[in-house]
Amino acid sequence: MSDRGAESTVAPGRTEPATLSPAGPRPGAAYLATTARILRQLRSDRRTVAMILVVPALLMTLLYFIYQDVPATPQQPVSLFDRVGISMLGILPFIVMFLITAIAMQRERTSGTLERLLTTPLTKLDLLGGYGSAFSLAAAAQAAVACLVSFGLLGLDAAGNPGWVVLIAMVDAMLGVALGLLCSAFARTEFQAVQFMPLVAAPQIFLCGLLVPRAQLPDWLEVISNIMPLSYAVDALHEVSIHAEPTGLMWRDLAIVAGFAAVALCLGAATLRRRTA
Repeated sequence: MSDRGAESTVAPGRTEPATLSPAGPRPGAAYLATTARILRQLRSDRRTVAMILVVPALLMTLLYFIYQDVPATPQQPVSLFDRVGISMLGILPFIVMFLITAIAMQRERTSGTLERLLTTPLTKLDLLGGYGSAFSLAAAAQAAVACLVSFGLLGLDAAGNPGWVVLIAMVDAMLGVALGLLCSAFARTEFQAVQFMPLVAAPQIFLCGLLVPRAQLPDWLEVISNIMPLSYAVDALHEVSIHAEPTGLMWRDLAIVAGFAAVALCLGAATLRRRTA
């Protein structure tokens, strides 16, 4: 991301000349320039692209073979792969995009690129919005590949249209992007950025209903679960798994996840430091 004279790094060892003009007064020009620059950097980093696109699909394949020989029961007629797999389609994009975004943003800080950018007319929201948009596009591709493999090759079954699952997975990945950007503001090194993973993401995974239905959690844990966005993503996916048509609850849960992402992005802009030292 950058301006003239600046260069930035999204992936290890990748640098790119800046393209954003310091004088750029056109509304939205800085945001679009930042988005385009991040996308160019992503495209040139094949390892990161492979991680974004392939890892969730591979993990879904592993999950399929884990549950392949587990029979359904009269008490639980839905196969374990169908029940757990559809939730994982929302969780995996969240995890992958959280990690990649937090590390990439922290790299911008440690390289000094971020500090140089913030001395230009580029606003914090332009910067984070550009990052969020670029990684969200990558997240959309990731969600599409994971759902294509899961429904097309692995036989994942849901009552609703897989397209709704793709949509929810995309929004969930955007949530991971927004939280990754926010958490990177509190880290000073890439190692510290990674440490936010067990702190921010793991509790959400434990309490989202994947391991135990949220209604069966102890009351105090259910209260905590209610304030975690990943819970609503999994609830929305559950609605798709049992209803042929989109329900009001699905839209409500999806809106909540999107709202959390928007708030996280705004908080990330508010906490963005102009000096990294």
